[in-house]
Amino acid sequence: MAASYTSIGVTTADAVTIIEIQRPPNNFFDTVLIREIATAFDAADADPAVRAVVLAAQGKAFCAGANFANRREDGTEEGSVPVGGPVRHLYKEAVRLFRTKKPIVAAVQGPAIGGGLGLACVADFRVTCAEARFSANFTRLGFHPGFGLTCTLPRLVGQQQAALLFYTGRRIGGEEAVRIGLADLLVPAEALRAAATALAVEIAQSSPLGVQATRETMRRGLADAIEQATERELVEQDWLRKTEDFREGIKATAERRLGNFQGR
Repeated sequence: MAASYTSIGVTTADAVTIIEIQRPPNNFFDTVLIREIATAFDAADADPAVRAVVLAAQGKAFCAGANFANRREDGTEEGSVPVGGPVRHLYKEAVRLFRTKKPIVAAVQGPAIGGGLGLACVADFRVTCAEARFSANFTRLGFHPGFGLTCTLPRLVGQQQAALLFYTGRRIGGEEAVRIGLADLLVPAEALRAAATALAVEIAQSSPLGVQATRETMRRGLADAIEQATERELVEQDWLRKTEDFREGIKATAERRLGNFQGR
């Protein structure tokens, strides 16, 4: 029986499954969305006709992270941003994403921010455009990186460049992302989905057994490393969530200004 989804669409053609996040315009994530993507990945793994996956999104953003718009004064909110235990559940679902067996191409057409950047980094390859924006903006929120980014980002861009992105929280465009190795292919925005699909089709034309075996070797131990990283990230996020700086970071972000952090 095929799974039913509320936040994603799934189609398959030419040995490629396209999984589309359908929460436009910002495609904010929560446990439900990540669980559905993981379930769709599992279904692609179980289908011998599928040889590669494209992860894409509707709207202006690939995934703008968690929705901080309606936070209360204590830094919590109803709905989409999990706190405490729910974060642990979210990260368990996130680890499932890294245990997938088939190659994934992410089509990043707009902002991939915070945990949304973490989601983009699940993929083997990222196809993007000049208009895209990538940011590990956690410290601008008075927070600690999550979604396994402390493991995946250095793996892609190197320890030094990852530290620069983490410490500053700066946003970079698609051209810079390709230059530093965060993304792999830069194309015009209007050609993005087609280019990502073409790359997936090209992968699908190789031996599926050979590709999967090679991928397993190259990513051996990655999912376990992500699991360890998210445990560490969660510990740091739990105490930072209770700080004045975190409340100020959320307020400053909502007001589109720099945070006035006091280190407490």
